[in-house]
Amino acid sequence: MYTVCVRDHLMIAHSFRGEVFGPAQKLHGATYVVDVELSRKDLDPDGIVVDIGRASDELKAVIASLNFRNLDDDPRFAGRNSTTEVVARTIFDAMAAAIASGALGANAHGLSRMRVVLHESHVAWAAYEGALP
Repeated sequence: MYTVCVRDHLMIAHSFRGEVFGPAQKLHGATYVVDVELSRKDLDPDGIVVDIGRASDELKAVIASLNFRNLDDDPRFAGRNSTTEVVARTIFDAMAAAIASGALGANAHGLSRMRVVLHESHVAWAAYEGALP
């Protein structure tokens, strides 16, 4: 399996509901380093997994809708906590839609898996990984 990773970052604010979150129930900020790993069994006709420039541009576009926002006010998270895991899935879904729409190029339809990792710090991160259609 071949894999390419693109990276960016975003800054958000949010709060959580539930005793398990302790002081994080209050409004607080987070800066995430975001990795999107794209995988395929065989390289495309150009000898690559995916165009890294297009993948980087699309990641930047996807996180722009989250960056410098209070996720408590974002309808995508209405009725649920915007945990790191949930935000990773949100980015995954948006990137998968971009791939399906052709935003990463025609050969990107050969991608088979994607993993989105949100690094909260140098010692903690969460991810969502799944197959691509």
